[in-house]
This record gives sequence, structure tokens and C-alpha cells, in this order.
Amino acid sequence: MTDERPGAQAWVAGRSTLAELRSAAQECRGCELYRDATQAVVGDGPVDAMLMVIGEQPGDQEDLAGEPFVGPAGRLLDNALGKAGIDPASVFRTNVVKHFRFSGTRGKQRIHKSPSRVHVAACGPWLVAELDLVRPQGVVLLGGTAGKAVYGPGFRVGETRGTLQQWPSESSAAPAHSDPAVIGADYQPPQWVLPTTHPSAVLRSRQREEDLAQLVSDLSVAAAALDPGGN
Repeated sequence: MTDERPGAQAWVAGRSTLAELRSAAQECRGCELYRDATQAVVGDGPVDAMLMVIGEQPGDQEDLAGEPFVGPAGRLLDNALGKAGIDPASVFRTNVVKHFRFSGTRGKQRIHKSPSRVHVAACGPWLVAELDLVRPQGVVLLGGTAGKAVYGPGFRVGETRGTLQQWPSESSAAPAHSDPAVIGADYQPPQWVLPTTHPSAVLRSRQREEDLAQLVSDLSVAAAALDPGGN
């Protein structure tokens, strides 16, 4: 952490409800991304959801709306979840970074730029707080940035996609697991993690139907792993 990127912990500490997290996130100065973004975009969905889906960062439409996964990638995700037998409304969805990072514009649309590792690290306490609030049974990681946030820089989607993995004992996205100011002492991590590709990659694909079918297949593994009596 540096003076420019002190990390979000000071803004997260003591927030115990989703409404409190959303309000506090608008004041977050944990890194410089707040300067250009319209607003911080915290996760959304049932706070007792069995499944949490974690992506990279809000996009252009999410930044304007203040809600995650409301753009084309979000609509494709809803479609894939439904085909996999998961009610999209039952899922809590969020991103590892809460402010939109972009580089210039194309017409009226701002051009997405992936967040760096330092942005992911600075934003980590927000994800920790969401995990503590929702306490999902399982987590689906959408793409490489989300995977690296949890498993570290060596993570590659293709090596584990569509297979159930254990939540790491020390998560890069959750450095404050032991800090009672951010996370409860009785916190239990997710029982399993399932990596897969990000829906935006499917949208960009030249073989979209095949890649969508693979995403649905991956999400079907998550659907089968959910235990209604285990959350």
C-alpha cells in the first residue's frame, strides 16, 4: 500500500449490512480509480445466497447504473445461469474491483482497461466484507482477474475451469480474514470454488455458441454442487 493506494480497509471497517457497504464504498479512496469512475459498484443479490459469482470490475453500463452485471455480459450470464438450472435472481454477484477502470472512449462508450494487481489488492477488503455478509456455499470465479485475486498470480483459468476447487487457506483477495474490523470471528470460507471464463470473453468469441455451451456446462457443475440444506 502507498499514500496513493492505501487500500480500502479504513472505509470498510465496521460495515455490517449491504446498504452500509454501498454507502461507504462511495467514499472509498483506497486507490486512484475513484477519480474517473462515476461511482463505486458494490455487489448485489440476496444476502443469504448460496452462490456468489465474482467477476473483474464494473463495465461502462455498470458504472453508470451503479449495479453489477447489468450490461451485455450480465445478460449473457443470466442466460447461462438459467440454462444451467440456477435461478439468476438467487445469485449474489460482485466484482473484485469496485470502480470502473477505462482508457479513453470509442464514440460515447468508454473503453475497458483491466485493473492491475495493486488495484485488486487495494479493493480486497470490500470483497472480504461481501463474503462475510453473504457467506455463500460456493463461489464461481469469472475469468483470470477474479481467479488471480483469490489464488494469486499463477492462476490460469484453463487449468481448472469447470472443476470444483477448495478455497485457499490464504486468499490474495482476503488478506484481512483475521481482522475483526472487517470480518467476523466466526466466518467460514466457501465450501468450494468453480473457475470459468468471463461472459465478456464469450461475447467477443468468434465461436460464441460453442463457448456459451461450455460456460453453461461449467455452471451446471456449480448447480449440482449446491446443497439447499447446507447453507
